[in-house]
Amino acid sequence: MTIGSGDVDPSQSFGGGSPARSSASNQVPNQVTFSRRELNRIFDLYGRKVAAGEWRDYAIDFLKDRAVFSVFRRSSETPLYRIEKDPKLARRQGAYSVISATGLIVRRGHELDRVLRSIDVSLSVVAN
Repeated sequence: MTIGSGDVDPSQSFGGGSPARSSASNQVPNQVTFSRRELNRIFDLYGRKVAAGEWRDYAIDFLKDRAVFSVFRRSSETPLYRIEKDPKLARRQGAYSVISATGLIVRRGHELDRVLRSIDVSLSVVAN
């Protein structure tokens, strides 16, 4: 069915099968992702660093074996830090790690908040 000058009706089906059917080839492979709580904590830190003018861009990669949140000073550069979640290391060194631009593991641990503290240098007031 065509409408007007060669436009195609988007509700028209062009063979194949029903898109509601699922097969083994249509399923998305398992991926490691960040939970909503983890992303909230990461974006909280990211927002403060952007407001301070230190960070300007980010990228999120969900891979089969790990999830990676990369932060950039400029989008054309390599990431300043990579915040990684690797469930295979959860029992040993901890699933979370912060990796610098040079590849040095800044901090690794079982809790995201503790790992992020290594790059979240906040000023604190010392009282007498």
